[in-house]
Parts: sequence; structure tokens; C-alpha cells
Amino acid sequence: MKRRNFLKALMGVFGTVSVASFAYPLIRYLAPSGSAADQKKIVLSKQEIPIGGSKVIVFHERPAIVINRPDKGFIVLSKVCTHLGCLVEYAKDRNVLVCPCHAGTFDLEGNVISGPPPKPLPKLPLRVEGEQIIIG
Repeated sequence: MKRRNFLKALMGVFGTVSVASFAYPLIRYLAPSGSAADQKKIVLSKQEIPIGGSKVIVFHERPAIVINRPDKGFIVLSKVCTHLGCLVEYAKDRNVLVCPCHAGTFDLEGNVISGPPPKPLPKLPLRVEGEQIIIG
């Protein structure tokens, strides 16, 4: 093999690898993420969460919390604070969700009570059927 042909082949390989390394992430970014794994639902028993209690779950790769509110029933909220993305904690004694990073507080509906969060916590879809809680 001549030196010129070798260098052409080597440049072709490097060019192909370069194009592929840019094209693959671009295609993954532009492609819809509607796979079957994303459409899964979580089913919990009502007995798992007593009145005033909570349970932390992961839904669509995001942390969430299921709370059994006194006199209002169940609600599912994202645990990701809308300020800087810290994970909020449920303060059962005060019936609020508190962000440990900047002391933002949310009520049990997800609304901002105080602190820097710009918007409420997102609610996740939930329905109660008999003794089951179906999320998603």
C-alpha cells in the first residue's frame, strides 16, 4: 500500500468517527423519548401511607413524594425544588415541605409559602381505586 493511499484511508476513518461522534448525540437529543419504560405506572397500597404520613418514590427517573394529607387525601408532588433543584423534605410536624438549601417552604398542595422558589412544586397524576394508589 502506498503512503498516499494509507493516509487517505486513515483520514476517511477519522472523518467517519468524527461525524458519528457529533451525529449520535444530536439524534438522541432530537428523538422523542416515548419509550415503553417511560410510560410505567406505580401502584401503592393505601395502607403503606397512614394519614399524615408520606412515602418517597421515583417516577420517570425523578424523585417524588406521596403524602396522605389529613382531611384532603393523597397527593403526589415532585421533590425537586423549583429554585435550584435541591430535594425538599416533608416536615410532618409543621405540615410543610422544606428545601434545605435556601429554606424555601411549600404547603401540602405544592404552593410556595416562603423563600426563593419562583413557582410551586409540580403535581404528578394520581388516582385512587379501591385500596390502591395509581401514579402515572
